[in-house]
Amino acid sequence: MFPLDLPRLFRTLHCDRGAEGSSAPDQTKLSTAMAAVKGAVSVQESELKRWKRIFDTHAKLGDDGEKYLDTESFVKAIAPTEDLTKIGRKQFSILFRVADTSKRGLVSWEDFVVFETSLKRPDADYFVAFQYFDVDNSGTITFEEFKNVFKANVKPDAIPFDFDCDWVKLYLGTKNGTHVLGYHEFTQLMKGLQGERLRQAFKHFDQDQDGLIRPDQFKRIILELAGHKLSDVVIERLPSLATLTPGGRISYSEVVAFHNVVREMDMIERIVREATAKSSDGRIDQSDFVNYAAASSRYSLFTPMEAAIVFHFAGRGSGTSRLALVDFAQLLNPRWRAPQAQFQEEKQEKHTNALNKTLQSAYNFALGGVSGAFGATMVYPIDLVKTRMQNQRSTVVGQLLYKNSIDCARKVFHHEGFLGFYRGLGPQLVGVAPEKAIKLTVNDFMRGIATDPETGRIKLGWEMVAGGTAGGCQVVFTNPLEIVKIRLQMQGEAAKASPDQLKKGAIHIIRQLGVVGLYRGATACLMRDIPFSSIYFPAYSHLKTDLFHQDYNGKQLSFFETLASAAIAGMPAAYLTTPCDVVKTRLQTEARKGQSHYKGVMDAFGKIWREEGFKAFWKGGPARVLRSSPQFGFTLVAYEYLQRVCRMFSALAVRRIRVLIATAVSVAHVFFPLHQYLPYPWAEPKAAKLETALTTPRLEDISRIRARNALKIMLDVQGDISS
Repeated sequence: MFPLDLPRLFRTLHCDRGAEGSSAPDQTKLSTAMAAVKGAVSVQESELKRWKRIFDTHAKLGDDGEKYLDTESFVKAIAPTEDLTKIGRKQFSILFRVADTSKRGLVSWEDFVVFETSLKRPDADYFVAFQYFDVDNSGTITFEEFKNVFKANVKPDAIPFDFDCDWVKLYLGTKNGTHVLGYHEFTQLMKGLQGERLRQAFKHFDQDQDGLIRPDQFKRIILELAGHKLSDVVIERLPSLATLTPGGRISYSEVVAFHNVVREMDMIERIVREATAKSSDGRIDQSDFVNYAAASSRYSLFTPMEAAIVFHFAGRGSGTSRLALVDFAQLLNPRWRAPQAQFQEEKQEKHTNALNKTLQSAYNFALGGVSGAFGATMVYPIDLVKTRMQNQRSTVVGQLLYKNSIDCARKVFHHEGFLGFYRGLGPQLVGVAPEKAIKLTVNDFMRGIATDPETGRIKLGWEMVAGGTAGGCQVVFTNPLEIVKIRLQMQGEAAKASPDQLKKGAIHIIRQLGVVGLYRGATACLMRDIPFSSIYFPAYSHLKTDLFHQDYNGKQLSFFETLASAAIAGMPAAYLTTPCDVVKTRLQTEARKGQSHYKGVMDAFGKIWREEGFKAFWKGGPARVLRSSPQFGFTLVAYEYLQRVCRMFSALAVRRIRVLIATAVSVAHVFFPLHQYLPYPWAEPKAAKLETALTTPRLEDISRIRARNALKIMLDVQGDISS
């Protein structure tokens, strides 16, 4: 389907060009390899089609009627779409020289395929850099090639580099000028090049050879060697390294230590992430950093000086502070922007904050309602069995209808049929939406207030307060719902005792009870729901993070992990609050002839204790666990997955919706940006904002990542290398 130069493609895929200073493979090997390449290409037909779409989208017709990419269109085709704050799009034109092997200023479809194929190599970053330096495409790099390419890509006023130094001679030799670099040797040279440039640059500025240079000279060295790896705020504060030691000047040890910090950014980020995740308060100090680095590696990764430099720049000059993950962002993320640069955004957020919170609450309320209805329906039969077991009075002759929960379920099915298990479901569904929505929304709101914005952490005590507050608020809807539901659930039992008794509907029960009667047993309901939620929500949160490691290295929980977290958290919460649930059920059930009447919570506790003993408070406990645990499991899983689905679905329509709203706003001349408030499902969560302050940008296709990494290796030659 797509014409390819197979011998050339084979060399790209399978040859470390010039690794041993050898020439291209002989014809026999090449013929054998071509068949292998054909197989590889056929396997990757979908990849070729994707490359073809990209090529056709950006290519232009040449004089010969064929499509080609020029420098501009090539950059559009291969540059990542993410934020390029520290690496400009123009700099990606460097890679055009690698793709344009014919040196005619155009990249054909065949050239593009070869270039993209080379990017799929696991060592693509070094391989592309090797091709860039291999000007004559010989598969080896001579001293002159290395020297000429290096000089051509640094500014005239750059810090001079001595090519006659011992370091270069060790790699390229001096005898007869015959020693050349193969691919593997080149990669080692590039890895050590920055260290030699650093040494020479320091020596260049240390004219009096006292081992010290000025802060401005240190800043110039780092800008040339690693300016593209540092955020603007760190670059501005580079001279402050001189404050780590007395004298106001910077030693060679400090320069090397800082360069090692820059070189090990990825390892520093991993250590900081893991150490702060295991810290009790989400913060670490310099000792914690060094200790964790030592514990997580066989050898010491960082010297005390390097650790001091990390905390000096992350702590804004205060190396003794306990720092949160977000504090390290300015050092580890070159795209980090100082707070002053975000002033306009923060100003806008102040205007939109109140309306945003209202819309988010409404959004969460709706999802919580749907999720609650789903969870209640799934476990309603167990709830009916639980209610009947709790209301069973063991002291009244003839009232011991059920031996256990299984016997109760069997008799309900036998006497009332399958639909008997869903008696009273209607009012439950009507009330469960606001009930669960209030609980979930209040819990999220309270946790948001109590969460440390820098660490994303919340103390266990505040977690329990947030859960308890949510449980208390829901009683406004829970109690009327419960009393109507319980009386409907007990009608099947009453009908069996008095067959002629007419069944009462929910409306009749509400009228009979009145407003005050609907809140009978509200105290017991509060005594059940507050501790239940205080136990449940913290347990659910910690199970997700501590047991299943949610958000660790970006991990998202699977459906079953989320369900397990919610279900396990419900077990202790449901069982430990069973006594209060028994008392609430007795208070809300209409007592029949011969049964004890209860005046209030304390009266109910006393009479149950005297008449039925301690075990009576745990009636229906197993059924309550079987009901509440999966109910909240289904509810919270549905809640979280509904949020994900809504965001995914809304992402497809958000642009069109925003354009329509923005157009409507413009026409109506409304003076506040309404379109920024409406699509709340697309707002970025606080946790995500905390993460994006530190993490690298969104990952794209692996070939784009490798293209960017290859460019970074070449940028190490000169921080602002030009095209």
